[in-house]
Amino acid sequence: MTIRLPPLARTVPATSQQETPANDAEIMTSYALSDIYADLTWRNLIHQSTDEANLPQWLLGNSRTVYAGFDPTSDSLHIGNLMPLMMLRRFQRAGHRPIALAGGATGMIGDPSGKSAERNLLSVEQLQANLQAIDGQLRGILDFDCGDQSAVVVNNFDWMRSFSYLDFLRDVGKNFPVNVMLAKDSVKGRLERTDSGLSYTEFSYMLLQAFDFVHLFRNFECQLQVGGSDQWGNITAGIDLGRRMCSAQLFGLTCPLLVKADGTKMGKTESGSIWLAPEKTSPYAFYQYWFNVADADVDKCLRFLTEIPEDEIESLAQQREASPETRASQTRLAEEVTTLIHGPTELAKVIRATNVLHGAEIDQQTDEELNTIFADVPSHELPKSQLDDGLPILDALVAAGLSNSKSDARRLVQQGGVYVNNRRLSDFNTKLDSSDLVTPTIIVLRSGKKKYALLRFQ
Repeated sequence: MTIRLPPLARTVPATSQQETPANDAEIMTSYALSDIYADLTWRNLIHQSTDEANLPQWLLGNSRTVYAGFDPTSDSLHIGNLMPLMMLRRFQRAGHRPIALAGGATGMIGDPSGKSAERNLLSVEQLQANLQAIDGQLRGILDFDCGDQSAVVVNNFDWMRSFSYLDFLRDVGKNFPVNVMLAKDSVKGRLERTDSGLSYTEFSYMLLQAFDFVHLFRNFECQLQVGGSDQWGNITAGIDLGRRMCSAQLFGLTCPLLVKADGTKMGKTESGSIWLAPEKTSPYAFYQYWFNVADADVDKCLRFLTEIPEDEIESLAQQREASPETRASQTRLAEEVTTLIHGPTELAKVIRATNVLHGAEIDQQTDEELNTIFADVPSHELPKSQLDDGLPILDALVAAGLSNSKSDARRLVQQGGVYVNNRRLSDFNTKLDSSDLVTPTIIVLRSGKKKYALLRFQ
């Protein structure tokens, strides 16, 4: 069966771009060359490097092309993918050209690195949908309009589909010593397990990713690959293949994986992974995840995932030491990462929503936003006709489950503990009507400081 996946839309390589118009309004900006290695070093973002002695000076010598790969195993990237993606962004802002590789070919196999069992293979249709979704997210982080450093998105299916099986074995496979492949941690670890093995399909993954590096060197003059520390075996395989096939000197650099102080992966919650797509993880939930990062992890996240300078991060650390209850570091982290992924408009909505949860008066929210804010709050449906003649607040409190009886509700109001849409209510004779709806269907009731309930009127 011949599989046809259309190539991703992408920028033309800089060597082939049409001349930029001379009109000042249309001239693209570019990034000045800066010491990216020093920046990565103080941020503790260098886990492994193939040439620690020469790589820093090589990067300062000229603008280089660097790539990282992203497998389309889902229709969204997750926060673990932010590590290599932010690496590409940092390299671009230091004057280098980033290539984001979406693995249409390698995604059909699945990377065995760091996996204890073989991945389920995706259908062609699902793979293509994932590729298109990821492509949009890559373009939201990188700059595609900055002259020679403009980012490029490529799909390795575009060049792998031209290979026959025999051609690939002859041209690429012969350059791979099996004993070297067997020595890679990603392979050795799986072979040593008694409960699962390693299929020939997954074993071949390393060859495909290694050839990506060769192809990008030949066509884009790409000499540096970056990735997470679990990609070290694949990266060094590509470097070795480049030396054998092209007599090229290639480089590799890995960053740490995003883990908590206790060693467990970040980005996992009781409700699932934290995704970059707003349809899978709402901007509000995304913000709250970062706002609730532990003190032991927040400094690392500020260094890894933001572009905040060193002096400000140190200042935040001092504030955290003196007044941890203010959560200034977490607030700064949440604002920066939410703005990066979802933009300033969504951040403003998230901040309003956060203020609502902490008692701010409720207005300018939609049903969807309130449902997100109060996802874990009890809600009760009532016919909207009850608002026509006025719904007594005492009946509303009982219906919402905030009081056991009308007499209990009356005492609560008299004690000043009842809020309608976060506005304190003082008259127990009050009747709710349609003017109290903060969205077309919702009234928010609160008892005390934190006990909420929603009344939904259909």
